[in-house]
Amino acid sequence: MKKFEFYAPTEIIFGQDTECRTGEMAKLYGANKVFVVYGGQSAKKSGLIDRVEKSIRDAGLACMMSGGVVPNPLLSTAERMKKEAIDFGADFILAVGGGSVIDTAKAVAIGVANPEVDLWKFWTREVPLNKSLPFGTVLTIAAAGSEMSDTTVISNDVDYDPPTKRGLGSRWNRGKFAIMNPELTMTLPIWQIGAGAADIFMHTSERFFAPIQGNHLTDEIAAALFRNIITFGPRGVENPKDYEAMSEIMWSGSISHNTITGLGAKGDTAREGDWACHQLGMAISAIYDSTHGATLSAVWPAWCRYVRDADLHRFAYFAYMVYGIKKEDDMMASEMAIENTIAFFKKLGMPVTLTELLGHRPTDEEIEALADECTYQNTRTIGSMKELDRDAIIQIYKDAR
Repeated sequence: MKKFEFYAPTEIIFGQDTECRTGEMAKLYGANKVFVVYGGQSAKKSGLIDRVEKSIRDAGLACMMSGGVVPNPLLSTAERMKKEAIDFGADFILAVGGGSVIDTAKAVAIGVANPEVDLWKFWTREVPLNKSLPFGTVLTIAAAGSEMSDTTVISNDVDYDPPTKRGLGSRWNRGKFAIMNPELTMTLPIWQIGAGAADIFMHTSERFFAPIQGNHLTDEIAAALFRNIITFGPRGVENPKDYEAMSEIMWSGSISHNTITGLGAKGDTAREGDWACHQLGMAISAIYDSTHGATLSAVWPAWCRYVRDADLHRFAYFAYMVYGIKKEDDMMASEMAIENTIAFFKKLGMPVTLTELLGHRPTDEEIEALADECTYQNTRTIGSMKELDRDAIIQIYKDAR
């Protein structure tokens, strides 16, 4: 096992009714004025926003509520909320929602701490990120793992049409606490539950399929997480009132993206991972505004078949660790594992081709546009299992049709 550093400082408050401790936790981490970021009207209609606001005020803290975050969160929304939070004098940001809300809250926290800097410059790496406001989360969607991760993703709709989507990783994107009540996820649309479970699987996959060997405990943790979401993801889709299933999905989401499934495998940092599927998927959601988890399931089978010759044994190892498939022929084992995973995605109600995802068969011109977005207009490659240039990316998108 190679050297690594592990930093996951987020305090977890897990279980029923834990949202009532929001004010207590914000105060513990030094909050005086809490700026609350949320999405649409569902959080208000359910009474969650009122409960959170009451908890904050009962703790003797001031708060301001700001809604309007949409899936595939927008830079324009983050910029608006940044100004509101600065005017309010916020010293703590609270996200009430899922990945899009949390990513927006992270952007607002960065913006308030760096008011003189154009937010997008952090995502383009023109300006290094050296500080951010503290933030916490009341999680309502188990999927992105953003409540414990060091990443945030934003779509720039200010300077680009269609928007372009970028990610930003930094220790400053680590939340102070995450309040996780599985009951808050029970009223989600079935599609969102399925897409969330697919995203959880993929966060684990991106780290598992990397050009590394001999990192056994990390692989065991990853394999257990694969098996857990394969078991409980479909159960949650079938019955969202199943507390055991929804709690397992929620906790799997956090563990899948706090870097623990990628430790000790490359140099002095966490396992590099591959992340090609996420880049392929982000291009799709940037252009078509597609659900993130669904973009991943749509491209994963084609990606696997394109890159597996780079380390066929790794794919056979995945087949054995996750599905118990043991074959002398690694190609056969890998193909059986891919087919089993396709069956898992289908149980979640997720698409496994681009045609299913988009509702039409994408043309060659559409695929080339996706490849341009994915490569930032042919200025980068993606992937680490196999380095993928624009031509390779076009082929994977075509194979995914």
